[in-house]
Amino acid sequence: MSNSLPKYFTKTLDNGLQIVVIPMKNDTKVVSTDIFYKVGSRNEVMGKSGIAHMLEHLNFKSTKNLKAGEFDEIVKGFGGVNNASTSFDFTHYYIKSSSKNMGKSLKLFADLMENLTLKDKEFQPERDVVAEERRWRTDNNPMGYLQYRLFNNAYIYHPYHWTPIGFTDDIKNWTIKDIRDFHSTYYQPKNAIVVISGDISKDDAFKLVKKYFKDIKNKKDIPAKVYTVEPKQDGAKRIIINRDSQVQMLAMAYHIPNFENKDQIALSALSELLSSGKSSLLQKRLVDEKRLVNSVYVYNIELKDPGLFMFMASCNEGVKAQDVEKEILEIIKEIKEGKISQEDLEKIKINTKADFIFSLESSSSVASLYGSYFVKDNIKPLFSYEENIQNLKIKDIVKVAKKYLQEDNSTTLILRKDEKGGLQDK
Repeated sequence: MSNSLPKYFTKTLDNGLQIVVIPMKNDTKVVSTDIFYKVGSRNEVMGKSGIAHMLEHLNFKSTKNLKAGEFDEIVKGFGGVNNASTSFDFTHYYIKSSSKNMGKSLKLFADLMENLTLKDKEFQPERDVVAEERRWRTDNNPMGYLQYRLFNNAYIYHPYHWTPIGFTDDIKNWTIKDIRDFHSTYYQPKNAIVVISGDISKDDAFKLVKKYFKDIKNKKDIPAKVYTVEPKQDGAKRIIINRDSQVQMLAMAYHIPNFENKDQIALSALSELLSSGKSSLLQKRLVDEKRLVNSVYVYNIELKDPGLFMFMASCNEGVKAQDVEKEILEIIKEIKEGKISQEDLEKIKINTKADFIFSLESSSSVASLYGSYFVKDNIKPLFSYEENIQNLKIKDIVKVAKKYLQEDNSTTLILRKDEKGGLQDK
């Protein structure tokens, strides 16, 4: 089976740390040195939400060897760029630098894993930074708030019920002990993967990772796997959110299987058909022809546990979200009836393939791509991706639309101004 993916090599150290090396002989002299931890907001518990994200912020503070802020200075000093992100399923850190500085990046990451001090005096101001981020991205941003409320309502039992930023009151009430416990539990070699991709030799990479990480000890057992399963939804959910917004907004979500499921390829193609680019169905109908919305997006959210197929739309002034919902449901109905042209299918295949190939050109996107599968414990879907796209048929897209985009499996939120100035009782 042919695919465009560069070859990878993997080893596991005695302490359980997995190393993945993807040599890209491209003469760029650039390497992306990444570390993935198998912990995200799905590993948190109710009442302690947002800790994984908080820890990502604190991970750049002081260690036994570095002062707070020194990590960033050292990376800048050798011409590197670094960043981090926390998602539902994992936490990801990377440093992109010239290949000759790979060892320096690894030394820094090993120091963070083993020697983070987590001082209360560094934690308190950073908590305020996170609370401010929550206000800015979620509470004071109608679209951000709508998306957050969508997860609160689509998931009731599973930790995806909250987004990685966490609940405001949880952010206010964490203690430094909570953060230290979380760090000593999840930031251990056996829960981490170092992914190195770029213009390097695999032997050099393995040797340097071993040098800096082999002596780091695991401290404790990692809790059993997250076993909560979101029960099958037993009827449509509809929620009205009163918010001071100039325009109405709509969010719709349908439960779908996890990232490993064979239906994922068709679901991704369905999201492309609906909202990718100027010629997509929703763009043509809702933006260009009927002028109902100023933006509309569809996301096929592939997660370690079952995810969501999600629609988000921001209406034009004076347009009711319900009218937009009606149009979207009409388009879904047409897809279920098989109204997809062969030309549309070919366009999806060409664009998807082109995007995929393009993502393999830079060392950092290659490291991100491989890491995001390794950290979820299954790399197979990545390696069958191109072949599955090639084999996709119209009937596959129709089948997943019929199977998942059903009213009983839906959660619909409408965000609008409360016209009565009081609580609405309908």
